[in-house]
Amino acid sequence: MTSPKNSAVTSGLEEKEPLKIILAEDDKDDQELFMEALDATNVPSEVTTVENGEELLSTLRDPDEPNPDIVFIDINMPVKGGKEALAEIKSDKELKDIPAVMLSTSSHPRDIEETFNKGANLYVQKPSSFSGFILVLKKVFVLHWTKALLDPVKNIFFVSEKNISHKD
Repeated sequence: MTSPKNSAVTSGLEEKEPLKIILAEDDKDDQELFMEALDATNVPSEVTTVENGEELLSTLRDPDEPNPDIVFIDINMPVKGGKEALAEIKSDKELKDIPAVMLSTSSHPRDIEETFNKGANLYVQKPSSFSGFILVLKKVFVLHWTKALLDPVKNIFFVSEKNISHKD
């Protein structure tokens, strides 16, 4: 499913083209929450949603589809989980440079470390509130654009609603 987003831009972050995003998430409620929170960030974007790791890999390898600017991957999905899909993405020379943001309800250090070891660029603990999700997405996009400016410097981050000030 692809859907265009607002053309307004979050303060100071200007993109000429809409941000191309793939969301790999099997839970329809979480998909809807993501889309509504993304819309509330006012970041111009085009989102393709897939429901498992196999669909994600198929979409990424489709020669008729342009590579996304960023991929959000739920860790727990059917058919092929997020960690397995991430490992395949990062071992594929054509896909390895696509920024991958892992989404999980877990904040356990073992889970976080495992995803970074598989090549995740960012680990986001799923927020418990709509406003928290908006805040987390805004921070992810700031990090995404900052990283683009700082390349080839490689940084990895963990983002949680708890470690972001709500005064932004």
